[in-house]
Amino acid sequence: MMDAAAQTISREQIGRTNKLIAPYIRRTPVVEVDAADFGLAGRPLRLKLELFQHTGSFKPRGAFTSLLTRDIPAAGVVAASGGNHGAAVAYAAHKLGIPATIFIPSAASASKVQRIRDYGATLVIAGERYDDALVASEAHIGQTGALAVHAFDQAETLLGQGTVALEFEEQATDVDTVLVAVGGGGLIGGMAAWYAGATKIIGVEPHGAPTLFDALQAGRPVDAAAGGLAADSLAPRRVGELMFPLAQNYVERVALVSDDAIRSAQELLWKTLRIVAEPGGAAALAALLSGSYVPAANERVGVIICGGNTTAVDFTR
Repeated sequence: MMDAAAQTISREQIGRTNKLIAPYIRRTPVVEVDAADFGLAGRPLRLKLELFQHTGSFKPRGAFTSLLTRDIPAAGVVAASGGNHGAAVAYAAHKLGIPATIFIPSAASASKVQRIRDYGATLVIAGERYDDALVASEAHIGQTGALAVHAFDQAETLLGQGTVALEFEEQATDVDTVLVAVGGGGLIGGMAAWYAGATKIIGVEPHGAPTLFDALQAGRPVDAAAGGLAADSLAPRRVGELMFPLAQNYVERVALVSDDAIRSAQELLWKTLRIVAEPGGAAALAALLSGSYVPAANERVGVIICGGNTTAVDFTR
């Protein structure tokens, strides 16, 4: 049963959101690859390269949606983030002339920390994991009156992230299954709202952070483990309340992948396409490479490569 809040995250609203944020975001490309190049059988794969978005991930879509549709106080905006959302809010605030304070955990990668600093936001490192940074950000909001921009559990965030699906549907009209990495669920929730069952959606999570997997098993968002290689982007304590009814209705299942499978996907993206993806960005592809998700012979599969903020390649060598 879809609750009232989730019903507001509709295909119609995502279409309006896309028109609003279009001047501020990139329409990221889709590349078709031979499945055999990845050691797989079946039809060609379509990869949506959302790591080419401003700031290196899909996150600016939700950030701009929030900042363009809400009243911003003089104290500006505040975000807690594993890194990518913080960089996106910092970037959007910089472009719109809004003060921003970003709280991140010590687990955030150096590349994401540097991006936030480059965009001129005030950066605060608080605790070891995302939820520690979230608690610290909430205390700051109480003291300053700044506006919270949530990484995933907010209608504006879901609407913005849903525009990834709108674009992908236009760019790859024959795709009937899409694999999407899951952290807090903003991306997969927004995409699920757009497709609304017309396209099969498979969530992908690390074994060390099965937030949506555990929630679907329990029938509600529950605390899950929050570790593993992709912990800075795919390991909140639990998925969002707003996205969960969308996942219950429109996500077919969640495939779990190992850290080794994620590393293999990163390496193959570099070897085959010269694409540098962060662990969370490569997780959806890892489900195919590891056999955690095995498509049918005639299945037309799309994969979201959702982030590229990593220091895995050193060009000084």
